[in-house]
Amino acid sequence: MPRSRTHAGPRYAVVWAVLNAELDRRGPAHVVDAGGGTGGFAVPLAQAGHRVTVVDPSPDALAALARRAAERGVADRITAHQGDADDLPAFIEPGTADVVLCHSVLEVVDDPARTLAAVAGVLRTGGCASVLVANRVAAVVARALAGHFASAQDALSGDLEPRRYDLDALSTLVSKAGLVPERWHGVRVLADLVPGAVVDVEPDAEEALVALELALAERPPYRDIATQLHVLARR
Repeated sequence: MPRSRTHAGPRYAVVWAVLNAELDRRGPAHVVDAGGGTGGFAVPLAQAGHRVTVVDPSPDALAALARRAAERGVADRITAHQGDADDLPAFIEPGTADVVLCHSVLEVVDDPARTLAAVAGVLRTGGCASVLVANRVAAVVARALAGHFASAQDALSGDLEPRRYDLDALSTLVSKAGLVPERWHGVRVLADLVPGAVVDVEPDAEEALVALELALAERPPYRDIATQLHVLARR
C-alpha cells in the first residue's frame, strides 16, 4: 500500500498527518488538487503512488508543476488542467475522486459556495475534501500586535480581502455544499510565531515543534488561534 509520507516541516505537518491517515487506509487513490499550483502537495502524493489531477488558473504555476513532476519522475501520475476551482466538473467525471484538496482557495474565488459545490460534485460517496483556509481570529491578533488597530477591526468584522474565515462560517459553508465535517484542525498554531533562528540552531527543534503542532492542532483554544483552519469533510 502506498504511504503518502512527506518530510513536511512544522507549517503543514498537521495537514500531511491527516492526509496520510486518510490515504494510507485507501491504498492507491485518485486525488484532485484544486488550485494545486506548483505541486507542493501533488508531487509528493504522486511519489507515494497516487494518481493526481491538478486544476489551477495559472499557466506559470502549471509549468513549474510539470518541471517538478519531471524532475521527481512522476509526470505520468499527474494530470494538469488550466482552469478555476469552479471548473472541476469540466475536467473530472462526477463521483470519481477519492480526495479533493481545496487549500487556500476559498479566500480568493468569486463564489466560495459554488467552489465547494464543485468539490463535492467530483467526490465519490465516502470520499473526502481537505479544506484549508486563512483564520480570521489569527488575522485580528496579528494586526493588533503589529499596531494596526483599524485593520484589526476590519478583520474582526470580516471586511478583508482576501477573505478570512472562522470555524462557524467555514462549517456552514462546508455543510451547505453537502459535505459532513469530520475533523477540525488549527494549522500553524505556533509555527509562524517561533523565530526561524531557534528552529535552525537548536538540536531537534524542528521535530519538537512538529510534535507540538500535532498535539495542539485539535485542542481549543490553541486550534482557534492558528494561522489557518483545516477541516476534513466527508461526502
